[in-house]
Amino acid sequence: MPVTGNSRVAARLLLCLLTFEIRFPTGLDIVLRKSRQQCCRQERMQRHVDNAQAGDGLEAGQDEAPLLAPQPPSSRTGLCSARCGLALVLHVSLFVAYALRVGLSIAIVAMTNSSHPHGWSGSAPRGSYPGFAQDAPAYNWSAETQGIVLSSFFYGYGLTQALGGYCSGLFGGKPVLGSGLLLSSLLTLLVPRAAELGVSFLIGLQALLGLAEGVIFPAQYTLWAKWAPPLERSRLMNIADAGCTFGTFFALLVAGIICQSLGWPFVFYIFGGVGCAWCLCWFLLVYEDPARHPWISAAEQEYIVSLLAQQSSSHGCSLPLVAMAKSLPLWAITVACFCTDWLFYMLLTSMPTFVSNVLHFDLRENGLLSSLPYIGNGLGHLLAGLLADFLLARRVLGTAAVRKLFSALGMLLPAVFLVAVPYVGCSSTVVVVLLTLALTIISMTGAGININHIDIAPRYAGFLLGVTNTFGIVAGIIAPTAVGLLVSQDLQTGWRNAFFLSAALNLFGLIFYTAFGSGTVQDWAREDTAVQ
Repeated sequence: MPVTGNSRVAARLLLCLLTFEIRFPTGLDIVLRKSRQQCCRQERMQRHVDNAQAGDGLEAGQDEAPLLAPQPPSSRTGLCSARCGLALVLHVSLFVAYALRVGLSIAIVAMTNSSHPHGWSGSAPRGSYPGFAQDAPAYNWSAETQGIVLSSFFYGYGLTQALGGYCSGLFGGKPVLGSGLLLSSLLTLLVPRAAELGVSFLIGLQALLGLAEGVIFPAQYTLWAKWAPPLERSRLMNIADAGCTFGTFFALLVAGIICQSLGWPFVFYIFGGVGCAWCLCWFLLVYEDPARHPWISAAEQEYIVSLLAQQSSSHGCSLPLVAMAKSLPLWAITVACFCTDWLFYMLLTSMPTFVSNVLHFDLRENGLLSSLPYIGNGLGHLLAGLLADFLLARRVLGTAAVRKLFSALGMLLPAVFLVAVPYVGCSSTVVVVLLTLALTIISMTGAGININHIDIAPRYAGFLLGVTNTFGIVAGIIAPTAVGLLVSQDLQTGWRNAFFLSAALNLFGLIFYTAFGSGTVQDWAREDTAVQ
């Protein structure tokens, strides 16, 4: 009987089956294959965790070992990931918070546009700024008084930094940050009424606003200690922090337009109203940790929890205060933060006055020029975060080396630009370029000293941020007042001395941080260490 084509195919299949060349997967095969795949995934994840911990293991002469080898697929940060969503929500929250606090810096130019010789309030002549809304009052405040008004925010802001970090460690970052932002928004709505009652009421209200906003940043760090994997801290936290500078840019730009079109009181009505509305979104969208998030994927939750499992949970009621006070790495962060914040807050609160009094721009141009440097700062935050994590992931540098490198860039170069400002005369273009570069490059500290707290003590990140920020706020209190005193004596010489002083402080802070900074978890920050 002749063999047909179909018969030959069937014969070959039979031969393959008999010689095991073709095997149809049985149920046991499928189970074994899945088991092998699961083991491979667990091995890759364990190597990822071990390498992350190894990055904090070495210091001193050889620096710590660079962090991870190639990341597993689940570690990639996508726009739809829960941790990236948290970064975006925090970005908007800090955007709103800084818009609330900066509004007065530009509005005070309109509030004090008066040659009225009597009292604190009343309608002012409109000759110098004919675009002002006719019903907006103006006040006869001296340069010293304006400096006190601007710095009064920091009187309250410094008092709740450590308290906010401590409370967020006990009760969670979400309720603490949300409550602080909501109260700040409500207080902003009351600024016009406080100014009408008198400068003392406005100073008191600004201090209360500082008390409310003082808890926001420490609470943010408490959240990131639970959400940010080691190799993503820089970019995630800098995405969030960029909201500060973009919010400053928006406030300085838009507030000038509002002052001329609607009147300066509407700056506070609009900003405060938007802040109240956003607080509703905050409480609906944010969750304290990955375990409580209802929409996070199982893979992302496992990835975050496994990487952060060794850093322990939030602190309890007791804190190792003695060990903290003896910690040189913590003092290095503190000194560097004080020096950097002096420069930052000086520009934040006094730059509109500099643009108005020295460069002689009107209010609309003042808002634009005062806000322009913050665009560069926001973009610099994003770039610094990406670059820092790239260096760590590629094992180019260790944690301490990366933090010191970006701190050096963010502290030294702005000091050079500030020293150059007094020597370019009144060339507005060159001055704006230099100030823009200064505020752009200072953002490099966002991948340096600003997130070093989580490197050395993730358990206490919120509290430590509050402590170091308190010293930074002292700089924020002194800097605007010092500028007001210097400028009141002589305009040109006063601004020159203010820039020189800021540059010198930055240089000192950089030297101290380079000498004593660290990138490893300190012994007193480990969970198994006895609380002192």
